[in-house]
Amino acid sequence: MSTLRALAQAQAVAAGVAQPVATVRHLHLSDRPLVLVPLALAGEANAPLAALVGAAPDEARLLVVPQPRNRDQRFAFAAELAGIVLPYLDEFRDRTEAVPVDRGRDVRHRYVDAPQVLVPNPAGITFLRLFGRSTRFRRPDGEHPVHPSVPLLGRWLTFFAERAEHPGSAALVAMTEALTLHWATGQSAVEDLHLPALLGWLDPPPGLTGAEAAARAEDPEHFPPAGPATDPDFDNHRLAPAIEAYTRAGDDPVARAAAYAELEKLLRDQLAPTWELMWRGVGLLRGLAPGARVAGRWDGDKDAFTAHAEHVDAGGGPQPRRDGAVAAAMRLHRLERALASYAVQRAYDDPLVMAEHRLTGEAFVGDVTLADPKRVDDTGKRPVLRPRIQVVTTEPVLVPVGATLHSPARPGQKAKVVFVTPAADGKTEVVLELSGGMGRGLTATPGSVPEVGERLCLTTLSDGFLPSGAFPAPEETPWTHGGPPAATPAPADPVPAADADPAEDWS
Repeated sequence: MSTLRALAQAQAVAAGVAQPVATVRHLHLSDRPLVLVPLALAGEANAPLAALVGAAPDEARLLVVPQPRNRDQRFAFAAELAGIVLPYLDEFRDRTEAVPVDRGRDVRHRYVDAPQVLVPNPAGITFLRLFGRSTRFRRPDGEHPVHPSVPLLGRWLTFFAERAEHPGSAALVAMTEALTLHWATGQSAVEDLHLPALLGWLDPPPGLTGAEAAARAEDPEHFPPAGPATDPDFDNHRLAPAIEAYTRAGDDPVARAAAYAELEKLLRDQLAPTWELMWRGVGLLRGLAPGARVAGRWDGDKDAFTAHAEHVDAGGGPQPRRDGAVAAAMRLHRLERALASYAVQRAYDDPLVMAEHRLTGEAFVGDVTLADPKRVDDTGKRPVLRPRIQVVTTEPVLVPVGATLHSPARPGQKAKVVFVTPAADGKTEVVLELSGGMGRGLTATPGSVPEVGERLCLTTLSDGFLPSGAFPAPEETPWTHGGPPAATPAPADPVPAADADPAEDWS
């Protein structure tokens, strides 16, 4: 935990309400996100029990699996979920936009927007990942056929789960993570995973403190768990008898319909509070203006959505069960680069995030006291514009002479540290030589050089281009990493009879 977040948590306890740790919203929020609240049967391997799905507060649709141990009902649930998710995805495939590439010499096309799925917590993301894995290899023909939409749904759920691992992506978002990215509560990180308790701190009812609202939210009668896990007391005393009643109804249509209606009401009552909390969370996030670099990260999600849609349309195969050595290394490299870029972009967008780096000595803020915007360096083969400025700061300056600094106000400009001189009253004078971002001539464009009196933030963090690593082709995988991957046939569908072991192939 960072120093400032620990301070914010202490302030939340003192004030009785969550404290902001961000001044802007660091993730994209769709105008029409698909909210999905899943519920799984306890003690089973990713056995879906129910889900509440919809793209608006008044569009909630309840999906129920009366007997989660029955495989036929599981895949019927998957087909029903596909009937909601796939049309939602198609809503974003009607318009494309041209994107310049190769420095404007060519263009490529991508969809104008992309879908966004919101779940209550990280466990909801895990549920979708496992559900996608268990459905994307199914076949609509053969010994145990499924509806044709089921494997397609599995491939899309896997796509969203993989995007959720990508730092800065907003394609699949856990509401608890989105809220704690912007606010600090007076409870632990584990307690923040409980959406009702988290929103108790963020938006407590009148007359209650955040701690009191969070304690009240722990009562499963008023605020059931946000899924996919259920409360054990609910499982034993209410859910199990309802499932048993449905099973006992057998082929009696009247008794079966009555038992199903009772089970449906029971599960809706469990999911409805979380559904309402999800949209309260969306409202809180909408109250924050998006950061300047959020749109650029969403462009990455649009690119990924377009690429996967084109892959599916071209008849490409499903994602592999496991990556090969080269593919795994390339994926890890992409995630590491994205994580580094995401951290820098958040700091550039948000003074509160940058304050963390000021505490560690990676950044400082000072006032420009001297500026020479016309300085030219003629010691080389040709003269180049190299203005110098002096910045006076009261913060510790831990960067050495010769280090390169950057300013969020002018991210394309580099500032080389020329002198660091202690001054009176605990101040420090820093002389910087500027390059880049000032035009191509020997006269700086207006506003490109900081003026005297400007307050400037300088940091070692850079949002510049990060080159990709070099990796061998898959067929050149060295023997130390398993050698070239062997060609694997399409996986068989091992689904046994409807009432066989429910854990098989669902984990």
